Amino acid sequence: MSKKIQILRSKFKKHNIDGYIVPKNDDYFTEYSNINRLKIISNFSGSAGIAIILKNKNYLFTDGRYTIQSQLESGKDFKITNYDEIINCKLFKNLVLGIDPKLFTYNQIIKFFKKNNKIKFINKNLIDEIESKKNINNFQFFSLNKNIVGESSSSKINKISSYLKKKKSDYLFISAPENVAWILNIRGKDGPNSPIPNSRLIISKSKKVFLISKIQKVKKIIKEKIINSNELIDINDFPKKIQKLKGNNFIIDEKSCSIYFEDIISSKFRISKREDPTYLLKAVKNRIEMKNMINTHILDGVALTKFIYWIKNINNKKITEVQAQNKLESFRKLNKAYLYPSFDTIAGSGANGAIVHYKANKKNCKTIKKKDIFLCDSGGQYKYGTTDVTRTICFSKPKPYIKDIFTKVLKGHIAVANTNLKKDNIGKKIDIRARKFLKKSNLDYAHGTGHGVGFFLNVHEGPHAISKYNEVKIQEGMILSNEPGYYKKDNFGIRIENLVFVKKTNKNIFFENLTLVPIEKELINYKILTSLEKDYLFKYHLNVYSKISKHLNLKERKWLASFI
Repeated sequence: MSKKIQILRSKFKKHNIDGYIVPKNDDYFTEYSNINRLKIISNFSGSAGIAIILKNKNYLFTDGRYTIQSQLESGKDFKITNYDEIINCKLFKNLVLGIDPKLFTYNQIIKFFKKNNKIKFINKNLIDEIESKKNINNFQFFSLNKNIVGESSSSKINKISSYLKKKKSDYLFISAPENVAWILNIRGKDGPNSPIPNSRLIISKSKKVFLISKIQKVKKIIKEKIINSNELIDINDFPKKIQKLKGNNFIIDEKSCSIYFEDIISSKFRISKREDPTYLLKAVKNRIEMKNMINTHILDGVALTKFIYWIKNINNKKITEVQAQNKLESFRKLNKAYLYPSFDTIAGSGANGAIVHYKANKKNCKTIKKKDIFLCDSGGQYKYGTTDVTRTICFSKPKPYIKDIFTKVLKGHIAVANTNLKKDNIGKKIDIRARKFLKKSNLDYAHGTGHGVGFFLNVHEGPHAISKYNEVKIQEGMILSNEPGYYKKDNFGIRIENLVFVKKTNKNIFFENLTLVPIEKELINYKILTSLEKDYLFKYHLNVYSKISKHLNLKERKWLASFI
């Protein structure tokens, strides 16, 4: 048993609790944070999970993406359990479970734990008492010009005001910092992979705006008159400010407004819990945002194509997974618009490729062997866009059954790309198209087929997605990933991922590719492709060549031409 778990359990008596719940998220509910309490207590490094430490047993709840990874990282001290089991949790009953109210919503507590157990709020986080990393990041928030984002902040505030009037509410509390970023056209650097400005926002139906943030982070945007000093609320003054506001009704976001903030607001106002309308507004990219995203993907396509050529044709040395991902980043860094990765690169060779969100480091990485199937999932944050792409690569003649599986994944990928969005316009219908060829062979994958993508924001954003349960209507201007896959434990992983955007003409609404990177032809069994699928591949690679070839050297260009 780890020493940290022992220390945590020693605190149970003082607080009169039988267990303590530790989520992955921080108090801003962001996906990527510099604070990872879940990893501190469980050693689990995945992007989604909840740990429950009891007096005699520990549980780690996560999803199918992390089945292998969670067992490897946390299986010694935790019973690994699927998220499905957490709903009205029956694994333990009649216990008093402690939580930090800043890290949970009431909806989560009611849905997951409250039916069979009692919840006790503990305002001081118990994991921070064991290991606390002081965040001294004072990186200033900065603004983006209208020629980058395509719409003024005042226009966006008008839309929120109209929404509030329609809902007969006085205020909207925007608790998700990525939504604050979109409304005010600001960005920051409060997380490792996203330009997120950790902050919250209040907007009134009369268009008044109050930014809740650390004062030292907003000096630049006050100078730029993005926000006035009298519109700024220090986080410690929030309870007092709420009491001074006039009105009756507040809308809060049911997904990201914590118990802590809900209790403060509800002490003065009637609460209405809804999905923040900003999510959907932000998901539909305007013409300028889309133009910038298209240009960004040309830059990213050049870097990735150069990398694939290098790792397949130039590299004559035995290289490790870490060396490969560093080389890929070096190609991205050749462009001045590149800032940093949009998530931790997944560079998995052989069996490591089967770990869906594998992260190589110098201690655990393996040397890439010629016989290995190599899966590389990476993305970049650029000054004018966000990318995410996966390619599966081979270095020698692959086994026929691997080619067959790769080709079935490819057929699903093409089926998604060719979706008639007039007919199938919600994520769960499109997801069926992606899986159907694998399922004919009783194969499947334990993750969604696609997620929304932000504009120089989070690489994963909702509310839209291509998954088994998502019913959000796919609209013109949305960007999604298209990433079916297959993973054979202890053997290999396969995934083909492009970003696509929704385009509309007078007659049709359809997906168009953003990603411009060749797909491994040596892994394709052309015998099981239809003529339409072959035609899709030809046109795709022709488009890739026409868009990026001028940025390649002669050898790279000649190699890329072989895909047409």
